[in-house]
Amino acid sequence: MDILLILLPIIAVLGLLVFLKWPADLAGLIGWLLTVAIAYLFFHTSLRVSLTSTVMGMVRSFPVSLMVATSLLQITFLESTGALQRIVVFVKTIARSNHAVQIMIINMGIGTLLVAVGATPVSILPPIMLAMGYSTFVAVALPALGFDGLCTYALLGAPLVAFADLTGTPISSSALVFSKFMPVISTMIGFGMLWIVGGWKKVVEGFIPCLLAGLSMGFTAVAVAHWLPNGVVLTGVFAGLATILVMMGLLKVQGGTLIDRSAISESDLAVENSMSLFKALAPWLILIICCLIVNFWAPALTLLSKQLAMPFNLIPGGKPIATRMLWNAYTWVIISTLLAVPFITPTKKQWKEIGLKWLKRAPRPVFSAAIFFAIAEVLVNSGMSSEGAVWKIANPDWNMISVLATTSANFFKGLYPVVAAYLGLMGGFVTGSEASAIALYAKYNAITTKLLNLNTLVVTAGIAIAGGLASVISPAKLQNAAATIDALGIESKVIKTAVIIAIVFTAVAAILTYIWA
Repeated sequence: MDILLILLPIIAVLGLLVFLKWPADLAGLIGWLLTVAIAYLFFHTSLRVSLTSTVMGMVRSFPVSLMVATSLLQITFLESTGALQRIVVFVKTIARSNHAVQIMIINMGIGTLLVAVGATPVSILPPIMLAMGYSTFVAVALPALGFDGLCTYALLGAPLVAFADLTGTPISSSALVFSKFMPVISTMIGFGMLWIVGGWKKVVEGFIPCLLAGLSMGFTAVAVAHWLPNGVVLTGVFAGLATILVMMGLLKVQGGTLIDRSAISESDLAVENSMSLFKALAPWLILIICCLIVNFWAPALTLLSKQLAMPFNLIPGGKPIATRMLWNAYTWVIISTLLAVPFITPTKKQWKEIGLKWLKRAPRPVFSAAIFFAIAEVLVNSGMSSEGAVWKIANPDWNMISVLATTSANFFKGLYPVVAAYLGLMGGFVTGSEASAIALYAKYNAITTKLLNLNTLVVTAGIAIAGGLASVISPAKLQNAAATIDALGIESKVIKTAVIIAIVFTAVAAILTYIWA
């Protein structure tokens, strides 16, 4: 009965998403209300503890939730000023003569690069794919899948930062754990995209480009983790660029054309003449330069990430959360956007449009990103006594995470690493975010793996990677992609096909987790 009560909020959220088609933010709110109610009624947790934990969870979500807010602001800035349209026109000209190379460059290389700097491939790439002659099905599915291999490094490493904070592991050490998975996972993603486009025939046809793209992306992540530990938050940028360069080299060797302007229309030419590509890319270029400085220049790194850690804590005797607000990527997204203003120079009307669009777009995704961190924090602190100078868990049987972990260890035993990966897939589907899936399971996984004498970091990484693979079946992401090309309704067809890919790829992640754990 205790286990059913603990799992009820997650089951409820899953049901609301799948059967009632609720958005993730409202489903998450119901999940939080249920968690607080169950903690109060059955696990001796006062409302004071639950509400305090909720605030702590919201603060802990900042690397993700505030990054969502600021990246939405930046992409709205690019969209309203015409810069995004200029970038889109350029991308449309890439590698039109070789479908396999084109798919790898646009959906894996550019998709990973976009999501790394805070842009949204499922918003930007579907119209491009459609304009290049792909079906609506493919135009929705591929952008949602292409960046999944390195989803851990999305939003300038937000999931990785969350992983490091929640496991108490340095970011550089965390990156070493994740990098082991990357060559296999990223290569699988490539083959998955080819299979969606044309089945096994397309897989065979594009075998070499896919293998080169996947391995170059995966081993770039390995190289950064081992040789550039201060730059791991930029892994997605480095890996995306490496993949693009390798595909360009392959295309040149094969005698193909990298830039084909045959599909450029009159309207595209007008967009092209309105702004240079350099100006359009200015916010992202400045962002990458800023991130390089604050991560590779030792005085800046020490000052912003350590000396100005800005700790936050509301729980007496609890461990403070190092917010590192001046180091985290969301601050530099704002700064880079402002520094790009002299290049792009929005009009007064455009500034108004940016503000109104951002206020309409941002609140719900930000809340959705934060609420699952809040749920996780309530679970972690359930059963905690708020009496006395130091809050502590009075009885392990009153702590929901402890009960769940003990039961899981006794039931699954040595097969837990395999089960954990599929829990990550479910968590990614429910929350719509790899970082939120990490938050949901981190403490529970730490206790369970300790009981079973398994490698906690490896199993948590397996959970996280499976959570990232859930992007291709995330209703929110697919609806977003479908909406950009007026194809709402196609997402249900994509899910039916993509769920096979997600399950199979998670099986591979589960096997790797089992071997290394």
